[in-house]
Amino acid sequence: MTADNDPSPAGAARAKFSPRRLVPLIVIAAASGVVIGMGWYRQLSFETLARHHEALREFIAAHEVSAVAAYIALYIVAVALSVPAGFFLTVSGGILFGAVIGGAAAAVGATIGAICIFLIAKSAIGEYFVRRAGRLAEKVAQGFRADAFNYLLFLRLVPIFPFWLVNLVPALCGVPLATFVVATALGVIPATFAFAFVGAGLDSVIAAQQAAYQACLAAARSDCRLEFHMKAALTPELLGALVTLGVLALIPVVVKRLRARSTAHAREWTDNA
Repeated sequence: MTADNDPSPAGAARAKFSPRRLVPLIVIAAASGVVIGMGWYRQLSFETLARHHEALREFIAAHEVSAVAAYIALYIVAVALSVPAGFFLTVSGGILFGAVIGGAAAAVGATIGAICIFLIAKSAIGEYFVRRAGRLAEKVAQGFRADAFNYLLFLRLVPIFPFWLVNLVPALCGVPLATFVVATALGVIPATFAFAFVGAGLDSVIAAQQAAYQACLAAARSDCRLEFHMKAALTPELLGALVTLGVLALIPVVVKRLRARSTAHAREWTDNA
């Protein structure tokens, strides 16, 4: 008996789906589409940061608490709208606030933003989507839920998976909120502090480039450009360390599967003996 023809109250509740539940998700998707489509997110760049670096440092020196709160709020909005600016914001936090405060603020902003989009997607679609997608999707969802914490920890620790995707998949698979929050909070810490530490070391580099740019303008030259590239920050050693942490997070899953397989073989051998 399926949810569609289940006469019980639980089956009726599962079968019902109100389009109004999609409104928050549609609003978020529309806002994200506008921000990305109009290219507004491109203002969040290291060139822009370098151009306003001195003014930002002066503001932070005078209003540090407000500046940190504004940074966290911006991070939350960026994550909730799935704007591809997480790396920039995290490194910028280290540049502006230092490795410790910048890393902590980035971790808080990333976690809260992830929770927001997770709750919106879960309330809008949730397990209804998986149930309608067929048995294969339901089987995948069940497997994900069985080891949700370790899978989520792996996906968070290895920063090669789109952050927005890792927020949506658990919501569609019916992962509990508490599991999602704990795994996300723990999983984002290594990458956020690592990138914030990189950013903290780049503060003097940005200051030097800004000084050179201002000197170029003062000389009335026409070829003055303020450029800043972060390719050097993504070193193989840094990415390798994060991937290693992700692999370690999957060890409990592998051990659990091996134990289950060993138990099944032992039971089968006992039954045949």
